[in-house]
Order: sequence, then structure tokens, then C-alpha cells
Amino acid sequence: MSTQDILEIKELLSTQKSIVIVPHKNPDGDAIGSTLGLLHYLLKLNHDATIIAPNDFPDFLKWIPKQDSILKYETQQTESDALINSADIMFTLDFNAFHRTGNMETVLANSKAIKIMIDHHQQPDDYPDYMFSDVSMSSTCEMVYHFLEKLDALQHIDKDLATCLYVGIMTDTGSFRYRSTTSTTHKIIAQLIEKGADNTQIHNNVYDTNSYNRLQLLGCALSNLKVLPESRTAYITLSQDELQQLDYKKGDTEGFVNYALSLNNIVLAAIFIEDKQNKIIKISLRSKGDFSVNELSRSHFEGGGHTNAAGGKSNTSLSDTVDKFISILPQYNNALNNV
Repeated sequence: MSTQDILEIKELLSTQKSIVIVPHKNPDGDAIGSTLGLLHYLLKLNHDATIIAPNDFPDFLKWIPKQDSILKYETQQTESDALINSADIMFTLDFNAFHRTGNMETVLANSKAIKIMIDHHQQPDDYPDYMFSDVSMSSTCEMVYHFLEKLDALQHIDKDLATCLYVGIMTDTGSFRYRSTTSTTHKIIAQLIEKGADNTQIHNNVYDTNSYNRLQLLGCALSNLKVLPESRTAYITLSQDELQQLDYKKGDTEGFVNYALSLNNIVLAAIFIEDKQNKIIKISLRSKGDFSVNELSRSHFEGGGHTNAAGGKSNTSLSDTVDKFISILPQYNNALNNV
């Protein structure tokens, strides 16, 4: 984002505007944290700002300051469409292509609002009027911090805003263990703690609120774990029946794929989750080293993301999806065995 872009955005935000802030479908900690962090800032400037999420988000995020103000497009479409169609400015956070918003894609694409993207995923589309895109960043929340810094607005960070940004950085870095975590990331975290973010309480709220059924579901997932040693790959499956038997709730499978990746000598991990309501198989991919699951997902499963973390989907059955995954691995064996 150029100096001229920043000057123009400052001018845009210098007078009251109607603003919508949009995360991707099935928003995670970074999507919710970054949108809420930006919301806190815009409200301090007296803008009429609203977050519109494509659908609901996990219960372990439903304590973050102002999360209860988020509109859900899937249940509040009429109100959401009106806000989008009348918005002066639209911020899109933690995604870079409108199809990542599901049923919101058309109304967002047709909006006459000035569009500002803040995102750290690879290969962004060219829809925004202003683009802040950096794939080297740990998280969109880290980018929001830098965005505020560019706007000379860090003085507006209080405890609530700091808490929002801390959540996204923590979750998207795997509690600061992924390679995207840099010295700058830690410096920002230190600043957020100084502003009032309670690191211990935030971690407890996100990670230490397991239900009995979620732990039972984890046990089921681990019992379904399979290893393909010739491809240094492990994968997990969860059928719709298994999810229903254990009273699955949104967010319950968060982090399950990392158990597969934690196996000794495994470079690639996947989880395949059956979703009969949407007639798809949800896919999450993780990797180590320089093996790109972003490339694999884009090439075979209509997805994308980062080098070491990506998502995708399949429109075939659970068993057929797994068979396809296994069938494509030989073309990657050389790369997987040289990480």
C-alpha cells in the first residue's frame, strides 16, 4: 500500500462514512479478530460501521469485545443487503476473492462502495480500490496493526482493540509457533499486552473451553487417522454421522488436522469433513517446510491459502474425495520426501 493510498484513505476516513466490514465464510479467529479490531477503531472515529459475516462463527470466539454486534448474512440477509448497497466504504478482511464469502459474492461484487482489502493470502483478485496484501504477514490481525500504524492511529488501541488483534495473531500463528511468526510479530504482541490484552485469559478463552463432546469427537478423529509413509502424509476423516453422534458444533474440529501433522516424519496432513447440508466435503491441509498446500489445494480442490495452511472442498463423496487425494500424492512424492 503506497503512501498516496494511505493519504487518500486518511482523507476518506476524515469525515463520517457508512462502512461495512466483511470477513470470509466460516470466519476463524483471525477473521473475527481483525474485523472486530478494525470496527473498534472506526467507531472511535464516529463512523457508522457494521461487520457482516457470511455465516456464524465458533462459540470459542463469542466473548471477544463487540462480537455480539456482528450481523450474519445467512440469517439477516435483508438488513445486510441494505447496508452493503448503501455503504460508502467496504473493508474486506482475511480473504482476497469474493467467492470466499459464499452467498454474499454477488451483492459484494455489485456494491458501489469504495473497496479496501487487508489480507495475507496468496494470489489476490483485483477487485479492491485499495489493496494492502502481504503474504509474509503472520495474520490479518498483524496487518490491521500495521494499517493503523500507517494511519498514525496506534494511539487509538485500547484494551478491547488490543484483545481483538491478539486473538487473531495467536490463532493464525498456532500460538506463535508457525514460521510466519517473526520478531516483529512478537514486538506487536508486546505492544498489545501493554495496551491491556490479557494473554493468559485470551488463551484460556480460545483453547481451554472444550466440551465433553468435542473431546469425544477428537478421539473419533484420531481413531480415523491414517498414515501414508511413502508420501510422508497423514489424514483424518469425519463423516456426517460421526459429527451428529457427537453433537458437533461449529468450530469443534478446529486444530484437529494439526494432530496428524505432529506425527513423526509427516510433512503433509489433511482432514476431510463431510457436510451433507451443503453437499460438500470440507478439506483442511497443513504442511511443513516449503511444501505448498496452497498449490495442491488450488490445483485439485478448488481452494487455496498459504504455503503451509490451506483449505478446499470436494463435491464428491467422502470416500471418493479421499481416493482422489491418495491418487494425486505420487506426483508430489519427490517434493514431500525432500522437505
